[in-house]
Amino acid sequence: MRRALIAVSLTAVTCLALTACEGDTDDSVDTKPSPTSTATQPKPSPTATATDAPAGDDSGPTAIGFTEPARTVGGKTVGILEITPTTVVYATKTGGATPQNGVFAIVVLSEKSMTANPADEEAAPDGGWQWIGPDGKPVAPGGGSAGQVTLDGYVASGPIEPGATATRARIFDITPAQAQQGKLVYTDGTQAPHAWRVPSQDTGPQIADIKGKLGS
Repeated sequence: MRRALIAVSLTAVTCLALTACEGDTDDSVDTKPSPTSTATQPKPSPTATATDAPAGDDSGPTAIGFTEPARTVGGKTVGILEITPTTVVYATKTGGATPQNGVFAIVVLSEKSMTANPADEEAAPDGGWQWIGPDGKPVAPGGGSAGQVTLDGYVASGPIEPGATATRARIFDITPAQAQQGKLVYTDGTQAPHAWRVPSQDTGPQIADIKGKLGS
């Protein structure tokens, strides 16, 4: 009887050991890590460049304040002129002329000859003045009905003697939209542009004098 119990016990232990071994060697489950999928990974968006700037950005010369002086090379590269805009006056009519485009913009300039030689402005087509509004369209002085406006006492052109200062005026016939956030540009004797931001309302010490001469 005792031998029979020992035999049964040994058989049970053997069966348990075999069952445990079979469980340890079960390779039905794949334990290798799956490769990471890249098909669904989002691609980084390209970095914006300067060419992504919105259309209509001002790409002309950088403008300085309206009453700031700029040293410019004289016409035909002779001498140096320091040019300072001092006054701007807007007029929708004068005593003898009506602007074709809606507004006259009269800009007064103080120009000083800074060298030992007389100096004058560079004239068109090699240089000279332009008004540029928000639309980017350049307007030359004297166009439209601006050539009909005269301002006594404001010399239009001619050499300025060394150390002397001349007070000049440039008149533009522009649209009301071009009068807003306008830019005054002068190209000198080396074809270098100089630009000023123009106030959108009458500004400067010669307002009363200009309006009196305009008869407005």
